[in-house]
Amino acid sequence: MNTVQEIIDHAENSCKTRGSKLTSKRKCVLSALLQSNKAMSAYELVDYCKQVYDKTLPPMSVYRILDFLQEEHLAHKLNMANKYIACSHITCSHGHGVPQFLICNNCQQVKEISVNESTIDTLKHDIEQAGFQMASPRLEINCLCGPCSDKAS
Repeated sequence: MNTVQEIIDHAENSCKTRGSKLTSKRKCVLSALLQSNKAMSAYELVDYCKQVYDKTLPPMSVYRILDFLQEEHLAHKLNMANKYIACSHITCSHGHGVPQFLICNNCQQVKEISVNESTIDTLKHDIEQAGFQMASPRLEINCLCGPCSDKAS
């Protein structure tokens, strides 16, 4: 398991390789996403960065930073919740399937999993058979995490 600093260092090197820069403000937002156990809105990130890092970031700056982090494949936006999470594959050097997100209805914890391309191809075929076109292969699935499921039992 990598530490937050190791993940940030890896992300910084990846950005350099691609000709971009992970500035101190970008590192702050990415660190907040990495340390959170749930998805966060831009405004939650503003508050978090102020409380934890004593950095004041305007919401519009956080939105621009989040756009950058998404472009660099360092973060994902959860459309249903309009919140963001750090990519769980920042330090991986191998390819992955299509990211899917399991979201706990109770505690809002998010887990990123990968789905095989063949599964997505089957789903795309079924969607086309229904007369629709797939806009995005990414799914956000409402679930209960293990601890919340245990509490409910």
